[in-house]
Amino acid sequence: MTEPLKLDIEAIMRQLPHRYPFLLVDRVLECVPGERILALKNVTFNEPYFPGHFPHRPVMPGVILIEALAQACGILAFKTAGVVPTDNTRFYFVAIDKARFRRPVEPGDQIMLKATLLRAIKGIWKFHGVAEVDGLEVASAEIMVAPETKVGENGGEAQ
Repeated sequence: MTEPLKLDIEAIMRQLPHRYPFLLVDRVLECVPGERILALKNVTFNEPYFPGHFPHRPVMPGVILIEALAQACGILAFKTAGVVPTDNTRFYFVAIDKARFRRPVEPGDQIMLKATLLRAIKGIWKFHGVAEVDGLEVASAEIMVAPETKVGENGGEAQ
C-alpha cells in the first residue's frame, strides 16, 4: 500500500496556478490519488476580504470557502491524472451543486478541507467536499472540475 502524499506550499504552487491573494490551500496533509484529499487553510485577520466583509465582525465569504474546496479538488484531480499543470493543462471549476453553509468562518480558524472523488467521466471530475473547523462542518458542496478547452476544440471557446 502506498503512503498518502503530503504537500507543502511549494509543492502546492506547482500543482495550482493560483497565487496570493487567491491561493487558498496552505498545506496538503494527505492525498490518496483517485480517492481523497485532506488539506488545510489557515484563516488570518490579514485576508484581503476581511476589511469589507464585515468591518464590525470579519467573516470569510462563502464563495471563498467554496473556492478553497475547489482548489483542493483541483490538486486531487491533477494528482489522480498524474499531470503537472502547465500553460496548456488546467482544470477549471465548472459546477457546484448542493452547497450548504453551516456556520461562519472567522480569523484564527483553521479550515480542514476534505474532498472525495465521486467520479471522472469524459474529463469531467466530480467531488464531494466538506470544510470543517474544530471538527464541525462549516460548509459542503458537490464540485465539478474539467480540463481547459482551447478555442476551436469541440466548437467551444477558451474558458
